Amino acid sequence: MTDMNDSSIGTHLSFEFFPPNTPEGVAKLRQSRKVLSELQPEFFSVTYGAGGSTQEKTVGIIGEIAEEGLQVAPHLSCIGATRTSIAELLDHYREKGVRRLVALRGDLPSGMVDRGEFRYASDLVAFIRKHSGDWFKIEVAAYPEMHPQATSPGQDLDNFIRKVDAGADSAITQYFYNASAYFDFVERARARNVTIPIVPGIMPITNFTQLARFSDNCGAEIPRWIRLRLAAFHDDVDSLRAFGHEVVTALCQTLVDKQVPGIHFYTLNQAGPSAAIWKALRR
Repeated sequence: MTDMNDSSIGTHLSFEFFPPNTPEGVAKLRQSRKVLSELQPEFFSVTYGAGGSTQEKTVGIIGEIAEEGLQVAPHLSCIGATRTSIAELLDHYREKGVRRLVALRGDLPSGMVDRGEFRYASDLVAFIRKHSGDWFKIEVAAYPEMHPQATSPGQDLDNFIRKVDAGADSAITQYFYNASAYFDFVERARARNVTIPIVPGIMPITNFTQLARFSDNCGAEIPRWIRLRLAAFHDDVDSLRAFGHEVVTALCQTLVDKQVPGIHFYTLNQAGPSAAIWKALRR
């Protein structure tokens, strides 16, 4: 197996998981992690539910991964949180030897009124730096096709730069299927003197209904030709997944050929699709 840090590849690899709700889901995640760890990723990240709704599960999974000697980056959402609660989490993760975080604003859960003591992700990044210094490498989010709540691409870029200025070390983008959107965002960020790595986020295509729902919620565009092709497969799951593999592998190849700093896969706790895409890339 080729080492992901081989100079012929030059692209770091990372995978994202979410906290499962059932014992079967926990077992599946462990198996997926075992398979994906063989690809020697730089780190695994674990999501954090809106308003900290999955905090206990996230913390548990983070501890398990850390005990396996693997690099792990917990998501840390500040919406609805207090400085005290965030400080306690930071201290806990530091005790576990965690050296990387994904710092996010997060979404306000339905029915929750109190937004907490942080308004923006940049406030969270600044607090982490003040509390923990340089202990953590801080990842933040970037939106090549614009955050759905931003009023313009310019405002969206301004918000991103505030996170960088607050102390972010690297960024992971929302998933996309149009490489030009990613390259345009990076070019505009570089023109504003942003030098941190901006790593493209990649979502394998395995379920059209699920992907369409995710994309409508987060503002990620499914190009019309891809959407039409996916819809035409109807219940032919094997053909849909084969087409999805082809599309996303071609996207990743374009990114790797342009020497992007990394590829971050949104796995949905499935090892197979992401691993197959990575292995299919030209070395």
